Amino acid sequence: MTISMLQSKIHRATVTDANLNYVGSITIDEELIKKAGMLEFQKVDILDINNGERFSTYIIKGKKGEICLNGAAARKVCIGDLVIIVSYAQMSTDEALNFKPKIVHVNSKNEALE
Repeated sequence: MTISMLQSKIHRATVTDANLNYVGSITIDEELIKKAGMLEFQKVDILDINNGERFSTYIIKGKKGEICLNGAAARKVCIGDLVIIVSYAQMSTDEALNFKPKIVHVNSKNEALE
């Protein structure tokens, strides 16, 4: 049996743009993707702290400090909103007992604090 566990999260990132005319996804600073152990095109959940929205999308690499919701997801956020970007992993219960997720806290410029 496998269970879904928190793999990693980018905590309290600031939305820098919302691009309705893009096909879809979330554009994330490439360094934050690496620090969180996430991958381009990986499915993630977005939790908007300001309005309570929760939705899924996938990652594309962006430039320094960038957190941009694209396509339909752009309607679910406002520029300046704080979001939590969450990834999950499937693992056995035995693996999960010793697993520690990566948590990346960021400042208002979307720079990692750790």
